[in-house]
Amino acid sequence: MSVKNFFTKEQKEEIMQAIRDAEKETSGEIRLHIESKCKKDPLEKAVQLFGKLKMNKTLQRNGTLIYLAVNDKKFAIFGDGGINRIVPDNYWQDVRDVMQKYFEKNEFTKGIVKAITMIGEKLKEFFPYQENDVNELSDEISIGE
Repeated sequence: MSVKNFFTKEQKEEIMQAIRDAEKETSGEIRLHIESKCKKDPLEKAVQLFGKLKMNKTLQRNGTLIYLAVNDKKFAIFGDGGINRIVPDNYWQDVRDVMQKYFEKNEFTKGIVKAITMIGEKLKEFFPYQENDVNELSDEISIGE
């Protein structure tokens, strides 16, 4: 299956709406990147993509990337330095565990939306929405090869 067709149009919109909803409450930024294969550790790949997608350029360093390699069934979550300094040590693993439960039932959209919601709640706690907030990163799903 082509990675471009992994999610239906409706599922893509549901994911992007979850990102918009989460970002309404925070100055933080959330992105999803999907591709078919991951030949390395998924967290390493997420870190690499984080820079490539210029997510490390946010003013408060409060971007989070959810990375999913659909054919290899690998995924990772990476948060920028501003977030990592303040979330509990096990936070990303906790979100990952929730996603894994959905993924095991082939409920990928539900798992991603739940993760986005959880991340948004944590970002809201530490990076509340500012009156002059600007959406620094696209809410579109980033698609690789």
